[in-house]
Amino acid sequence: MTGCDRCAAEAQRAADRPGLGVLRAAGRHLNPPLKWAGGKRWLVPTLRDLWRDHAHRPLVEPFAGGMAVALGLRPGEALLNDVNRHLIHFYRWLQRGLVTGIETCNDKALYYRHRRRFNELIDEGRDDTQEAAELFYYLNRTGYNGLCRFNRKGRFNVPFGRYRTIHYTRDFSHYAPVLSAWQFASRDFEDLQLDPEAFVYADPPYDVEFTSYSAGGFGWEDQVRLAEWLARHPGPVVASNQATERVVRLYRGLGFEIRLLDAPRRISCKGDRSPAREMLALRWQE
Repeated sequence: MTGCDRCAAEAQRAADRPGLGVLRAAGRHLNPPLKWAGGKRWLVPTLRDLWRDHAHRPLVEPFAGGMAVALGLRPGEALLNDVNRHLIHFYRWLQRGLVTGIETCNDKALYYRHRRRFNELIDEGRDDTQEAAELFYYLNRTGYNGLCRFNRKGRFNVPFGRYRTIHYTRDFSHYAPVLSAWQFASRDFEDLQLDPEAFVYADPPYDVEFTSYSAGGFGWEDQVRLAEWLARHPGPVVASNQATERVVRLYRGLGFEIRLLDAPRRISCKGDRSPAREMLALRWQE
Protein backbone atom coordinates (compact mmCIF):
# COMPACT_ATOMS: atom_id res chain seq x y z
CA MET A 1 0.00 0.00 0.00
CA THR A 2 1.42 3.40 -0.96
CA GLY A 3 1.57 6.37 1.40
CA CYS A 4 -1.33 8.02 -0.45
CA ASP A 5 -3.43 4.84 -0.31
CA ARG A 6 -2.75 4.48 3.40
CA CYS A 7 -3.75 8.09 4.03
CA ALA A 8 -7.01 7.57 2.14
CA ALA A 9 -7.77 4.41 4.11
CA GLU A 10 -7.08 6.12 7.44
CA ALA A 11 -9.25 9.07 6.47
CA GLN A 12 -12.13 6.73 5.63
CA ARG A 13 -11.80 4.89 8.95
CA ALA A 14 -11.85 8.22 10.78
CA ALA A 15 -14.97 9.24 8.88
CA ASP A 16 -16.68 5.96 9.81
CA ARG A 17 -16.02 6.39 13.55
CA PRO A 18 -18.54 8.27 15.71
CA GLY A 19 -17.37 11.79 16.51
CA LEU A 20 -16.01 12.55 19.95
CA GLY A 21 -18.81 15.05 20.36
CA VAL A 22 -21.24 12.12 20.17
CA LEU A 23 -19.20 10.21 22.76
CA ARG A 24 -19.19 13.17 25.12
CA ALA A 25 -22.95 13.50 24.76
CA ALA A 26 -23.12 9.88 25.88
CA GLY A 27 -21.39 10.82 29.13
CA ARG A 28 -17.72 10.29 28.29
CA HIS A 29 -15.04 12.53 29.75
CA LEU A 30 -13.05 14.90 27.57
CA ASN A 31 -9.51 13.61 27.20
CA PRO A 32 -6.49 15.87 26.68
CA PRO A 33 -6.24 16.45 22.91
CA LEU A 34 -2.42 16.24 22.81
CA LYS A 35 0.28 13.86 23.93
CA TRP A 36 2.32 15.78 26.49
CA ALA A 37 5.40 14.78 28.49
CA GLY A 38 4.90 15.02 32.24
CA GLY A 39 1.11 15.02 32.03
CA LYS A 40 -0.71 14.79 35.35
CA ARG A 41 -3.76 12.75 34.41
CA TRP A 42 -2.71 10.18 37.02
CA LEU A 43 -2.89 12.90 39.70
CA VAL A 44 -6.38 14.16 38.82
CA PRO A 45 -8.27 11.97 41.38
CA THR A 46 -6.09 13.36 44.19
CA LEU A 47 -6.46 16.92 42.95
CA ARG A 48 -10.21 16.47 42.56
CA ASP A 49 -10.48 15.68 46.28
CA LEU A 50 -8.62 18.91 47.08
CA TRP A 51 -10.66 20.89 44.56
CA ARG A 52 -14.09 19.68 45.63
CA ASP A 53 -14.63 22.33 48.35
CA HIS A 54 -13.27 25.08 46.08
CA ALA A 55 -15.07 24.31 42.82
CA HIS A 56 -16.81 27.69 42.95
CA ARG A 57 -13.43 29.39 42.48
CA PRO A 58 -11.60 30.10 39.22
CA LEU A 59 -8.73 27.71 38.52
CA VAL A 60 -5.30 29.09 37.60
CA GLU A 61 -2.57 26.93 36.09
CA PRO A 62 0.71 28.77 35.45
CA PHE A 63 2.01 25.66 33.62
CA ALA A 64 -0.99 24.29 31.72
CA GLY A 65 0.91 21.70 29.68
CA GLY A 66 -1.39 19.06 28.19
CA MET A 67 -4.46 20.43 30.04
CA ALA A 68 -5.16 17.10 31.78
CA VAL A 69 -5.82 18.76 35.15
CA ALA A 70 -8.15 21.48 33.88
CA LEU A 71 -10.16 18.98 31.83
CA GLY A 72 -10.27 16.64 34.83
CA LEU A 73 -11.51 19.32 37.24
CA ARG A 74 -13.79 21.16 34.77
CA PRO A 75 -13.82 24.61 36.44
CA GLY A 76 -16.41 27.10 35.29
CA GLU A 77 -13.68 29.75 34.97
CA ALA A 78 -9.98 29.20 34.42
CA LEU A 79 -6.77 30.97 33.49
CA LEU A 80 -4.42 28.54 31.77
CA ASN A 81 -0.91 29.74 31.03
CA ASP A 82 2.11 28.20 29.35
CA VAL A 83 5.30 29.73 27.99
CA ASN A 84 4.91 27.55 24.89
CA ARG A 85 2.97 29.97 22.70
CA HIS A 86 2.22 27.32 20.06
CA LEU A 87 0.41 25.26 22.68
CA ILE A 88 -1.66 28.26 23.74
CA HIS A 89 -2.48 29.16 20.12
CA PHE A 90 -3.79 25.61 19.66
CA TYR A 91 -5.97 25.87 22.78
CA ARG A 92 -7.43 29.16 21.60
CA TRP A 93 -8.46 27.48 18.35
CA LEU A 94 -10.01 24.63 20.37
CA GLN A 95 -12.00 27.31 22.18
CA ARG A 96 -13.36 28.41 18.80
CA GLY A 97 -14.48 24.89 17.87
CA LEU A 98 -11.57 23.80 15.67
CA VAL A 99 -12.33 21.45 12.78
CA THR A 100 -9.18 20.46 10.91
CA GLY A 101 -8.90 20.33 7.14
CA ILE A 102 -5.28 19.38 6.51
CA GLU A 103 -4.24 15.92 5.38
CA THR A 104 -3.51 13.63 8.33
CA CYS A 105 -1.75 10.32 7.92
CA ASN A 106 0.98 8.33 9.65
CA ASP A 107 3.35 8.86 6.74
CA LYS A 108 6.99 9.97 6.96
CA ALA A 109 7.01 12.09 3.81
CA LEU A 110 3.80 13.87 4.82
CA TYR A 111 5.17 14.46 8.32
CA TYR A 112 8.26 16.28 7.06
CA ARG A 113 6.20 18.22 4.55
CA HIS A 114 3.87 19.40 7.31
CA ARG A 115 6.81 20.15 9.61
CA ARG A 116 8.40 22.30 6.92
CA ARG A 117 5.15 24.21 6.43
CA PHE A 118 4.73 24.75 10.19
CA ASN A 119 8.22 26.23 10.37
CA GLU A 120 7.45 28.49 7.41
CA LEU A 121 4.48 29.87 9.33
CA ILE A 122 6.71 30.45 12.36
CA ASP A 123 9.26 32.31 10.21
CA GLU A 124 6.46 34.42 8.70
CA GLY A 125 5.01 35.30 12.11
CA ARG A 126 1.77 33.43 11.29
CA ASP A 127 2.01 30.73 13.93
CA ASP A 128 -1.25 31.88 15.53
CA THR A 129 -3.36 30.94 12.48
CA GLN A 130 -5.78 28.03 12.20
CA GLU A 131 -3.45 26.30 9.75
CA ALA A 132 -0.63 26.48 12.31
CA ALA A 133 -2.90 25.04 15.01
CA GLU A 134 -3.88 22.13 12.75
CA LEU A 135 -0.24 21.45 11.88
CA PHE A 136 0.78 21.65 15.54
CA TYR A 137 -1.79 18.99 16.41
CA TYR A 138 -0.65 16.72 13.56
CA LEU A 139 3.03 17.08 14.48
CA ASN A 140 2.24 16.33 18.12
CA ARG A 141 0.35 13.14 17.28
CA THR A 142 2.83 11.93 14.65
CA GLY A 143 6.22 13.11 15.93
CA TYR A 144 8.58 11.12 18.10
CA ASN A 145 7.20 10.38 21.58
CA GLY A 146 4.89 13.41 21.55
CA LEU A 147 7.85 15.73 22.05
CA CYS A 148 7.55 19.47 21.51
CA ARG A 149 11.03 20.79 20.80
CA PHE A 150 12.39 23.81 18.96
CA ASN A 151 15.92 24.72 17.89
CA ARG A 152 17.67 27.99 18.66
CA LYS A 153 16.04 29.61 15.64
CA GLY A 154 12.61 28.73 17.05
CA ARG A 155 11.88 26.01 14.49
CA PHE A 156 10.19 22.74 15.36
CA ASN A 157 12.73 19.91 14.98
CA VAL A 158 11.14 16.73 16.37
CA PRO A 159 11.68 13.72 14.05
CA PHE A 160 9.03 11.37 12.67
CA GLY A 161 7.63 9.03 15.30
CA ARG A 162 7.29 5.68 13.48
CA TYR A 163 4.08 4.61 15.25
CA ARG A 164 2.20 1.59 13.96
CA THR A 165 -1.21 3.27 14.15
CA ILE A 166 -2.41 6.75 15.10
CA HIS A 167 -5.93 8.00 15.73
CA TYR A 168 -6.40 11.56 14.50
CA THR A 169 -9.29 13.77 15.55
CA ARG A 170 -10.68 16.20 12.98
CA ASP A 171 -13.63 17.74 14.81
CA PHE A 172 -12.74 19.37 18.13
CA SER A 173 -15.99 21.33 18.44
CA HIS A 174 -16.96 19.36 21.56
CA TYR A 175 -14.22 21.18 23.50
CA ALA A 176 -15.64 24.64 22.79
CA PRO A 177 -18.50 24.62 25.37
CA VAL A 178 -16.13 23.53 28.16
CA LEU A 179 -13.43 26.05 27.26
CA SER A 180 -15.80 28.94 26.54
CA ALA A 181 -15.23 30.78 29.86
CA TRP A 182 -11.54 29.93 30.13
CA GLN A 183 -8.73 32.38 29.45
CA PHE A 184 -5.40 31.42 27.89
CA ALA A 185 -2.08 33.23 28.25
CA SER A 186 1.56 32.70 27.33
CA ARG A 187 3.85 34.62 29.66
CA ASP A 188 6.02 34.29 32.75
CA PHE A 189 3.96 33.22 35.76
CA GLU A 190 4.83 36.39 37.70
CA ASP A 191 3.18 38.47 34.97
CA LEU A 192 -0.21 36.80 35.48
CA GLN A 193 -3.00 38.87 37.03
CA LEU A 194 -4.58 36.55 39.59
CA ASP A 195 -7.97 36.72 41.22
CA PRO A 196 -7.09 36.64 44.94
CA GLU A 197 -9.80 33.99 45.42
CA ALA A 198 -8.42 31.72 42.69
CA PHE A 199 -7.37 28.12 43.29
CA VAL A 200 -3.83 27.86 41.90
CA TYR A 201 -2.35 24.55 40.75
CA ALA A 202 1.31 24.84 39.70
CA ASP A 203 3.13 22.00 37.96
CA PRO A 204 6.48 23.46 36.85
CA PRO A 205 9.24 21.56 35.04
CA TYR A 206 10.68 19.03 37.46
CA ASP A 207 13.52 20.08 39.73
CA VAL A 208 16.55 18.00 38.74
CA GLU A 209 19.06 18.00 41.58
CA PHE A 210 22.83 17.32 41.29
CA THR A 211 23.02 18.25 37.59
CA SER A 212 23.42 21.36 35.49
CA TYR A 213 20.41 20.35 33.39
CA SER A 214 17.30 22.46 33.85
CA ALA A 215 14.11 21.29 32.15
CA GLY A 216 12.84 23.82 29.67
CA GLY A 217 15.36 26.38 30.89
CA PHE A 218 13.63 26.41 34.29
CA GLY A 219 16.48 26.40 36.79
CA TRP A 220 16.72 26.42 40.57
CA GLU A 221 16.38 30.21 40.75
CA ASP A 222 13.06 29.87 38.91
CA GLN A 223 11.93 27.13 41.30
CA VAL A 224 12.59 29.45 44.25
CA ARG A 225 10.92 32.38 42.51
CA LEU A 226 7.83 30.26 41.83
CA ALA A 227 7.57 28.91 45.39
CA GLU A 228 7.82 32.41 46.87
CA TRP A 229 5.25 33.72 44.39
CA LEU A 230 2.84 30.92 45.31
CA ALA A 231 3.36 31.57 49.03
CA ARG A 232 2.18 35.15 48.54
CA HIS A 233 -1.12 34.13 46.93
CA PRO A 234 -4.01 34.67 49.40
CA GLY A 235 -6.14 31.83 47.99
CA PRO A 236 -5.64 28.04 48.03
CA VAL A 237 -2.48 26.73 46.35
CA VAL A 238 -1.35 23.26 45.31
CA ALA A 239 2.07 22.68 43.73
CA SER A 240 3.56 19.45 42.43
CA ASN A 241 7.19 18.66 41.69
CA GLN A 242 9.73 15.91 41.87
CA ALA A 243 10.41 15.29 45.55
CA THR A 244 14.06 16.31 45.65
CA GLU A 245 15.40 17.17 49.09
CA ARG A 246 15.88 20.81 48.23
CA VAL A 247 12.44 21.37 46.71
CA VAL A 248 10.73 19.72 49.71
CA ARG A 249 12.83 21.87 52.04
CA LEU A 250 11.97 24.99 50.03
CA TYR A 251 8.19 24.53 50.22
CA ARG A 252 8.20 23.33 53.81
CA GLY A 253 10.19 26.41 54.81
CA LEU A 254 7.52 28.62 53.21
CA GLY A 255 4.78 27.05 55.33
CA PHE A 256 3.35 24.54 52.86
CA GLU A 257 1.95 21.19 53.96
CA ILE A 258 3.97 18.47 52.22
CA ARG A 259 2.60 15.17 50.93
CA LEU A 260 4.73 12.57 49.14
CA LEU A 261 3.27 10.27 46.49
CA ASP A 262 4.50 7.54 44.16
CA ALA A 263 4.27 8.78 40.58
CA PRO A 264 4.45 6.59 37.47
CA ARG A 265 7.75 7.15 35.70
CA ARG A 266 7.00 7.37 32.00
CA ILE A 267 10.42 8.05 30.52
CA SER A 268 13.67 6.68 31.92
CA CYS A 269 17.15 6.81 30.41
CA LYS A 270 17.74 3.36 31.95
CA GLY A 271 14.63 1.90 30.36
CA ASP A 272 12.89 1.18 33.68
CA ARG A 273 9.47 2.35 34.80
CA SER A 274 9.94 2.31 38.56
CA PRO A 275 7.84 4.84 40.49
CA ALA A 276 9.25 8.30 41.11
CA ARG A 277 8.58 10.28 44.28
CA GLU A 278 6.25 13.21 43.72
CA MET A 279 5.75 16.10 46.12
CA LEU A 280 2.43 17.82 46.65
CA ALA A 281 2.74 21.14 48.49
CA LEU A 282 -0.52 22.58 49.89
CA ARG A 283 -1.23 25.97 51.38
CA TRP A 284 -4.66 27.29 52.40
CA GLN A 285 -4.87 30.92 53.46
CA GLU A 286 -8.56 31.31 54.20
